[in-house]
Order: sequence, then C-alpha cells, then structure tokens
Amino acid sequence: QVQLVESGGGLVQAGGSLRLSCAASGSIFSINAMGWYRQAPGKRRELVAIITRGGSTSYADSVKGRFTISRDNTKNTVYLQMNSLKREDTAVYYCNADAGYNYWGQGTQVTVSS
Repeated sequence: QVQLVESGGGLVQAGGSLRLSCAASGSIFSINAMGWYRQAPGKRRELVAIITRGGSTSYADSVKGRFTISRDNTKNTVYLQMNSLKREDTAVYYCNADAGYNYWGQGTQVTVSS
C-alpha cells in the first residue's frame, strides 16, 4: 500500500503563488507515476499535472506555463508549484499515486480570491 499526505494549500490572492507537497510512504517502489488532480464544487475531478517514474511530465492545458510538477526522490515527495493563480484554480487538490492501484491523499483546499 501507499500512503499520501498533502500539505501547502490555503488562501491566496489572484496572481499569487502556492506550493503543494505530497509525501509518499509505504510501497513507494511500486509507484509508476504521481500526479495532482483537483475538484471544484459541482465539477468533476480533473487531472492537473503528472510526473512519471522516468521524470516525464504533462499538464492540463489550463495550467500550462503557470504550474510546475517536480519531485524529490530523497524525500519521496512530489511538489506542485502554482504561480499566477486565478480564481478558477480554486478547488480541492488531491495527490495521486499510480501503483497499479490508484492511491489518493486526503486533499488540500486551495482558494484564490480576487
């Protein structure tokens, strides 16, 4: 099993920045990719960014050029640096680990005010 613990959410003004962290523990050797998803009220959960075991990254079109996903293998942690935040980025952000089975963190709220 894989356990994921997120941190770093909060309230920020539009145009500001936040960095989310996701610390993984357990059977981390089985993780093929890790990603960030988000779910806004009344909307479906959507992929924000993903990083594979090999280090390849991909992003949702809505965050390209503003968000950056990265990882620190020494800390088993994945980060999501979010810059130039917009009101429409407001959502609960979830960390995901693909280890043959999908594992999820508890979610962290990001609220962007105008």
